[in-house]
Amino acid sequence: MRLRVFLAIPFVLLASRAFGASALEPTERFPMGSSPIAIVRNTDPAKPFTVAGEHGAIFGQQDGECEAWVFPVKVLSHLRITAELKGYPVPIDVNSLPGAIEVNPGRTTITYSHAAFTIRQHMFASRGGDGAPPVILFEFASVRPMKLTFSFTPVVERMWPAPNFGRPSAEWIAQGDSGYYVLHTNSSDLAAAVAIPGAQSGILQPYQERPRFYPLQFQLNFDPAHDANRLFPLLIALGKEHDDFAGALTSLNHSVPELFASTQEYYRQLLSRSLQVDSPDPVFNQAVQWAIVSIDQMQVKFGDETGMVAGYYSSGDSARPGFGWFFGRDTLWTLYAVNSYGDFALTRHALDFLFARQREDGKMMHEFSQTAGLVDWKSLPYWYASADSTPLAIMAMDDYVSASGDIAYLKSHWDSIEHAYTFLRAHDSDGDGIYENTEGTGWVESWMPSMPHQEVYLAALDQQATESMSRLARLLGNQQLSSTAKEAANKIGAKLASEYFDSDKHFYAFSRNADGTLDTRATIFPAVAWWSGRLTLPNSGAMLSRWASNEFSTDWGTRDVGKDEDIYDPISYHQGSVWPLFTGWVSLAEFRAGRPLSGTAHLMQNAHLTFEQDLGAVTELLSGAFFQPMGRSSSHQLWSSAMVLSPGIRGLLGIEADAERKTLRVAPHLPASWEKVSVQQVPLGPLRLKVEMLRSKESLVITATSPAPAVFCLAHEAGEHSVCEHPARTREQLTLPLPGAEIELPQDLPEPGSSTRRMKVVDEHRDAHELSLTVEGWPGTTHVLALRRHRKNVTVEGADSTANSVTVKFRDGEGWQTQTVVVHW
Repeated sequence: MRLRVFLAIPFVLLASRAFGASALEPTERFPMGSSPIAIVRNTDPAKPFTVAGEHGAIFGQQDGECEAWVFPVKVLSHLRITAELKGYPVPIDVNSLPGAIEVNPGRTTITYSHAAFTIRQHMFASRGGDGAPPVILFEFASVRPMKLTFSFTPVVERMWPAPNFGRPSAEWIAQGDSGYYVLHTNSSDLAAAVAIPGAQSGILQPYQERPRFYPLQFQLNFDPAHDANRLFPLLIALGKEHDDFAGALTSLNHSVPELFASTQEYYRQLLSRSLQVDSPDPVFNQAVQWAIVSIDQMQVKFGDETGMVAGYYSSGDSARPGFGWFFGRDTLWTLYAVNSYGDFALTRHALDFLFARQREDGKMMHEFSQTAGLVDWKSLPYWYASADSTPLAIMAMDDYVSASGDIAYLKSHWDSIEHAYTFLRAHDSDGDGIYENTEGTGWVESWMPSMPHQEVYLAALDQQATESMSRLARLLGNQQLSSTAKEAANKIGAKLASEYFDSDKHFYAFSRNADGTLDTRATIFPAVAWWSGRLTLPNSGAMLSRWASNEFSTDWGTRDVGKDEDIYDPISYHQGSVWPLFTGWVSLAEFRAGRPLSGTAHLMQNAHLTFEQDLGAVTELLSGAFFQPMGRSSSHQLWSSAMVLSPGIRGLLGIEADAERKTLRVAPHLPASWEKVSVQQVPLGPLRLKVEMLRSKESLVITATSPAPAVFCLAHEAGEHSVCEHPARTREQLTLPLPGAEIELPQDLPEPGSSTRRMKVVDEHRDAHELSLTVEGWPGTTHVLALRRHRKNVTVEGADSTANSVTVKFRDGEGWQTQTVVVHW
């Protein structure tokens, strides 16, 4: 083992002779621009940020302290800045200064504000390039010259669970008037280099000193007379011990403007070709676009493949940045959103990655580390830990084919789909025809008093996967398999309805034991039964009402376990916390079950979370008691952002594609205040349609337009309707009746730390002449709802009303109160 610590002067001379590359130079300032969906806020040091790309990322807090990864290696952490102004004899902790954060799809900027200077820390992870590391660009403005010290901890640590080599040792390599650090590990296969052009080294402890850790430092002198139009990049290179780090840093240094421009262009094109919503609600419009960006940023290159990681958060002193591994079920739940906004190439890449790791018996993978190739991954318990990835893979393929019409891709992976289906049917130890938790977990990874034998969650996925298998087999002409799968799906659906239903509680049980008894704890998991739109659970009205009530619904999302259950713990991982994932499941179930007011409330909770923590992304989980994310919640979570898109597009807008029949199904549930909504780039196979929805008197007029003549139809009802046979055209129209009046709830989030106090709509019933609502509220509260009248003779019972509002008041008392509001016409 070599101890790589050097005396500065002798080594600098040797290093200068050994490395003949040209000196690094600051970058001339170039225009950066701002995205139309940029988010700008005052910084909150307690909140995180994520700048992620396919090859690396920067994770940190909004005070600017951060860590940098070149996947799968964390190169440095705890980056901080100190400033010393000329003639101003006090060091200034820059990261403690007030400031602002601006988050764009391709750039995040943190601005530090002092009376004498402004510092901007621009960060981007390149896209559309050749795998360059992430870059930080520092921009300075000052009334006086100043000395800046950038301190950081050298790490050079591979992502867990790969073995590592302890803290690296540092060499300072002089280059002209500046230089760079080489960070050595005790392996010749792993080293890194870090530079800031124009900077000198700071503390570099000689060997003779008593052992003590000092952060590495860059010291930079900034003169506003000469440097005001310059950007100073922090550059990173990763490689092996004897690689040409000088050349790599120089190449990156020269490429910064081009890499920045290509990254901005990448995101511009992504958003221009993806589904876009123009509605009266700018929060929803922006949240849709940010969800697309957030999902796209979870792609990671793994050799020649592209997989999707589950979530990001600063790793701190660990070697795992949140859920920065490739995850099967997280990817598969998310692909429904990807298909909805039309990035079919991403869906194929993601499925290819998962199918390449399918086990020989057909089981689909769940977790795969970015460093799996550096350990005996098969001996670890993560790869195939979950049972749900296998049915979800069949469902996701069906959804992809429905949206894209890509039968060729289905054919190319048919063996994988058949093997997955065989695995489902082979795991039924009690012979009831339903897939079990006999190998791997369903949803929960722990449960009291023991792990379940058969979960309603997994059984509902099995039914939908089996029905999907029937559809896919029919598309490929395998009528026998299609018929047997359809029969199996029908049997599973019937058993779900009979064996899982608790008639005393009017609720579907969480799980079924091997002896036929039920765990009847009330959970959110039956909500997945409505996911595909082809399965429903009968006699579910009371269950849907409880999900909408304060028993499950907070003011920021839905708990997975009812708060009256014996295992409820609002700060647990699985027994009472709020996941935007669950909120999305319930929202789509409510839209499909005819409860759009509660469905919209839950959807908009997820949409508003886009702007609450890691700006532009939605967090993994929050407390079930108070509006606050969990401390270890992955702040940029893949499927959380997907749960803005899936219920938003398929539920609120009611848009789903059937490319086989060239038909776009539209069953919208628009908020009452929306006079008009326009949706661009709606995917239907190879087509990209513009869909406009306009209220006109007592009707909703839906118009779909193609940029060129094409064969397509609009339909309101789902089902096995005939293939569209209209001649090629550019326009198709559908008119739907509107009720005599509509109601809309306020949509926002409470203040951080709040408990649940907002009114809930726990039941909704509509007929030809009235809308009847059962509402639930906290004592002494008043709630104003928007009222839209389509007829003159509208009256309201159970609440005060004006021409355009309904006011619901709850009397003083204790505990949640329920009352009925009826709107007649």
